[in-house]
Amino acid sequence: MMVSTKSGPVREPLADRMYKVLLDQFIAGERVAGSPLNIGALSRELDVSQTPLREALARLEHTGLVRREALKGYRVADALSDREIGKLFEARAVLEPALTLEAGLRATPEFLETLGAAVDELDGSASSADIRTEGFQHYWRADDAFHRLIAAQSGNPFLEQALLALGGHVQRFRMFSKRGRTGAAHAAGEHRLIHQALERRDAEGAAELMRRHLAEARARILEPGTH
Repeated sequence: MMVSTKSGPVREPLADRMYKVLLDQFIAGERVAGSPLNIGALSRELDVSQTPLREALARLEHTGLVRREALKGYRVADALSDREIGKLFEARAVLEPALTLEAGLRATPEFLETLGAAVDELDGSASSADIRTEGFQHYWRADDAFHRLIAAQSGNPFLEQALLALGGHVQRFRMFSKRGRTGAAHAAGEHRLIHQALERRDAEGAAELMRRHLAEARARILEPGTH
């Protein structure tokens, strides 16, 4: 892959490409939770040397999507258990309402416009999130962008970093939990309500809506059929 700059095209580092290739395979379900990632086999399959693959796998290990075991090598991380999913949402429920409150107090027209675009992106992905790999990828990235934008606008780098540290676990939950529908349409509507509260400069209301959104998302996963 070539990236253009003013001085001409720049080739994307091979390790970056392999990172994206493997990530896309995880999203597509081509490499399921718990499956081995043999570097020699991957090198032959993807027709690249082992060095960029090692770099890519090390980066994926850092996110929590890949595990490395002594004397066994790399494997795809296991799916989160119900208990782990619950604890993940508990952590998000501590961090994200506080981040939303702070972002609401510091909202700017530029931030609100960018956040609104992320809501529109999520809304646009809702109809295909559960039927096409590309649709799910679109949904996942729009959802991730929405939450990251709010965290960045909070002005609190410590809370923001705490949330970003959960990013790999959130990705792992999205990719490897075989629990049916994403609830993308519900999520899009809940995101829009948060955005509207921020537009009204109702920071406390937006924080409460974020708390409800996370509670609803948790329930959709752990209590299917009730939402």
